[in-house]
Amino acid sequence: MYAGKPIIGIAGGIGSGKSTVARIFGELGCCVIDSDAMVRSAYKDERVKQQLKKWWGAMLFDPTGEVDRSAVWRKVQDRPDDLRQLEQLLHPMVNEARERLMKSKADDASVVAFVWDTPLLFETGLNQMCDAVVFVEAPSELRQARVRETRGWGPEQLAQRENLQMPLDNKRRISDHVVVNTADESYARGQVRAVLSRILAASSPEPTVQ
Repeated sequence: MYAGKPIIGIAGGIGSGKSTVARIFGELGCCVIDSDAMVRSAYKDERVKQQLKKWWGAMLFDPTGEVDRSAVWRKVQDRPDDLRQLEQLLHPMVNEARERLMKSKADDASVVAFVWDTPLLFETGLNQMCDAVVFVEAPSELRQARVRETRGWGPEQLAQRENLQMPLDNKRRISDHVVVNTADESYARGQVRAVLSRILAASSPEPTVQ
């Protein structure tokens, strides 16, 4: 709980539609905290740029001087030590940004819960700070189609990324709730509404879903 409001973590495979589910939570009165957006913001920080340039040179930057995240990934994907070093640089900045946002919303009566849309929720141990974790499930074929359309990845690239994360079966097993996210957003919306009602009921004697 934070300021008397539950913290809900979102987990699931790449391309499962976690951000869509998080957005629906937001439409129902939750404050959604998008960790990936905070990482993008951190990459624009001059301190981060200078550190990356010191470590790995100017090849990680695009012609406008911004960090090329694809180049960063290619640098660290097969180098666990470099990946760990990168995470130690970025994660504290993301944690600070998360804390600032939650503090700014703590007294907002319109906010019924905080939702953490964090790709590495379990891997970073942030699930332990959540009152409930919602696993977003989608068929493998649909996830592959989504990442092909949005990121230009093939099945091998998707598998390579997911091999660096906790197995999906494990994430699903230790989550508290499951939302099946297919192409029908209205189906996911009904599930999210029901899940949020259950979470609020467990944390407050008089929960209200907008």
